Amino acid sequence: MAAGPLFEYESLDLDQPMFTLEALEKVNPHRGIMRLLDQVVWESEDGNRAVAYRDINADEFWVPGHIPGRPLFPGVLMLEAAAQLASFVTLRKMPGVDFMGFGGVDSVKFRGQVTPGQRLIILCQQIEFRPRRSICQTQGWVEGRLVFEGVITGLPM
Repeated sequence: MAAGPLFEYESLDLDQPMFTLEALEKVNPHRGIMRLLDQVVWESEDGNRAVAYRDINADEFWVPGHIPGRPLFPGVLMLEAAAQLASFVTLRKMPGVDFMGFGGVDSVKFRGQVTPGQRLIILCQQIEFRPRRSICQTQGWVEGRLVFEGVITGLPM
């Protein structure tokens, strides 16, 4: 699918988030171990593109069992993190709606590993927005390498 990033993100200052964790949690309902975004660092002026990250830590719930001795951040959690960013992008445009659920995941490719100690940078570009659905193209990057990509459909619930 993608030969490079959906859009330029390398020059963003990841230490200066556009939205605090508190602002993120005002939009997305995810909490505790299921909040898979640490910061939303950038959103385009039109609100259709955004960048967030997740720092992968050695003490996360999945580390002991996925894969013992060689922990790998599960692909399904990469997609969930991307879906949470897609939800953030969409819910900010939908006053009165407080949750976006999965409607589908398409064209997913896993292209690399993510391990504890790494930062997963997630790109999201909304390609369709309607009152009853949102479609976003997403990518995950680690240390300049594409590790996953996929198209996420969300439904307001």
